[in-house]
Order: sequence, then C-alpha cells, then structure tokens
Amino acid sequence: MFSAKDFIPTQYSHSIERGDFKWSAPSNIALVKYWGKKDNQIPANPSVSFTLNNCKTITKLAFAKKDISTALNVTKTNFSFDLLFEGKPKEDFKPKIQKFLERIEIYLPFLKDYHFTIDTENTFPHSSGIASSASGMAALAMNFMSLEKALNPAMTEEYFFQKASFLARLGSGSACRSVKGSVVVWGNQENIKGSSDLFGVEFPNAIHANFKNFQDTILLVDKGEKQVSSTLGHDLMHSHPYAERRFAQAHENLDQLIAIFESGDLEGFIKVVENEALTLHAMMMTSMPYFILMKPNTLQIINAIWKFRAETKIPACFTLDAGANVHVLYPENDSAAVLQFIKDELVGFCQNGQYICDEIGNGASSMI
Repeated sequence: MFSAKDFIPTQYSHSIERGDFKWSAPSNIALVKYWGKKDNQIPANPSVSFTLNNCKTITKLAFAKKDISTALNVTKTNFSFDLLFEGKPKEDFKPKIQKFLERIEIYLPFLKDYHFTIDTENTFPHSSGIASSASGMAALAMNFMSLEKALNPAMTEEYFFQKASFLARLGSGSACRSVKGSVVVWGNQENIKGSSDLFGVEFPNAIHANFKNFQDTILLVDKGEKQVSSTLGHDLMHSHPYAERRFAQAHENLDQLIAIFESGDLEGFIKVVENEALTLHAMMMTSMPYFILMKPNTLQIINAIWKFRAETKIPACFTLDAGANVHVLYPENDSAAVLQFIKDELVGFCQNGQYICDEIGNGASSMI
C-alpha cells in the first residue's frame, strides 16, 4: 500500500546546473464526479474521467542553479521563480504557484536550489470557461518530475508517472487525472485494482470499442468567473446533510461504469453520466450557503439534448463541471449528426456562439 512518504526521495545520484523541459497536459472531464475532500487534497469519494485531447496547457520550465550565497539567503517560505502566461509576466498567478511549491517541497527537496522560469499557455481561450487548473498543474508537475529524473536517472517510468500525478493532485485535485491514460480513476475503489487516493491510475479493466475515440463538444454557456470557487464548494461538503449518501452513490456509480465500459452499454453510460452531473449541481443547491452555477441556457441545452436523443435514438448525452458550460459526449461514428444538431439548435445558447470540439486523448506529452 502506497503512502505519501514513498514519494520523499533520500538522495540524488546526479547534479544538473541548468536546462529546460517542456510538457503539455490536457484537461479532463469527470464522469463520476469528485466533490468534497479531506486534508491534503484527499478525495471524499472516487472519480473517473475522460482525458481530453485538444484542450491542454503547454508549459516550459527553465531552471538555473543558484550560487551558494544566493541559496543561503532564501528564506524558508521563499522560492525563486518567474511566471509567464503566453510570454508575459502574470503576477496574479504567482500566489497559487507559491502555495503549490510549499506543498510539494518535502517531495522535491531541490526546489530551493534553482531559479525557475515557468512559461505557460493554453490551447483554449483564456477565461473560456474550461478549467485550466487541472491541465496547468499537471503540466507543471511533469516538468518538475523531468528535473527530478535528471537528478535520479534510475527512476522507473511507473514511479515517474505516479509521482507526477501525486504532485499534480497537491496543486489541483483533478489535475492528477490529467497525467496519463484516456480513462483515469482517482480514489480508492474496491473493485478497481491499483486505485488510490494519492494519484490517478489508468482504468485497468476492459473498455468496449463503443467508448474508444469518444467525442466531447464543450458548449461555452458562460465564460465569466464562477461566483463560488471550487475550493469553497468542496469545503461545504463537510457539513452537507446529504454528503454521506452522495459519497456512497459515487462508489455505486463507479461500480456500474466498470460493467458498462466492458459491455459497451451506451444507454447505461448515459444514465450514470447525466445522473452524476445533476447530482453534482444538486449538492451545490442544497449546501448552506447554497448556490446555483447553472444558467438558464444550461437548462435549455439539457432539454434540447434530451429531445434530440428521444427523437433520433443517437446516444448523445451531457455532463457538467462545477459551472454553466455543457459537455456533449457522443460516439465518434455519430459525430456528423451531433455536430449538425449543435450548429442548428445549440449554438444560440452559447456565449458569442462559442464551442470547442474535443475528444478522448492520452494524457501528458513531452515536447522536447
């Protein structure tokens, strides 16, 4: 059984003065939702997600070793880094990176030995309503792990990816699902071998051809900032009257998906995925304080999808993150019909008519 202590290194066999790495990491969309967490970013319930392909963060990490006098002058809480977003300084992102470095320092003891330049960009528009914390933290974790592997070349590939997912989780919980694999499980689940609260794992069971190359078209209903942060939303589950039943439901739905993925049961998939999306928002609406992140156009889209599915028998369904945007999920061989439906009937509900076409991908990728 893994523990966090397994990711604390003892010593490094090599040294490196300067260099750079570059990784891309995708966003992901949860099918069984993670909502509520314990200390140290441990999930209150397991989740499973599709890794996306096109919506990703690309991060370059340049590093240079400090001279001894500079290193000795660094205070206990001070790391040395510059942060660029799309090539320009981004000061308002720095506190989040600072907090991330503080959380992971025990697992990467070399962090204060270097000055870092973190240059990051997204392939999707900024403030497009797509959560960039998952892809951003996963890309940064991959870069830091590349540096640790340079310091310890004997590191195994399995350890490399597990620790990258573990570190990404400490930056943003769902980021651990953006490291490796097209279908990723995070959180202990009795019937899924190797599943862990500490990091995401590739779904180890059989997946039917029906779910290969699944498509995700993201309808941008509201590109504004959420009025309630995900962190606050997660915290409200501590005193939520329905929390325990919700956590049990997540385990039950994940167990159902094991059989659904194996059999190719698209009807069963739709029921679980849409139920999970609506349950997530039901938890928000029944918190204290309560809040609603869906918008009127979110409901218009949901009703239109239900009508389209009933009339055409095409297995398109929706899911939602903690926001107003709608992810339309459907098999690749139904792409032409679903995209025509989106253009004809759903674009009018999107802010400025914007939507993003994506599909299942394979996780983070080195770009150097």
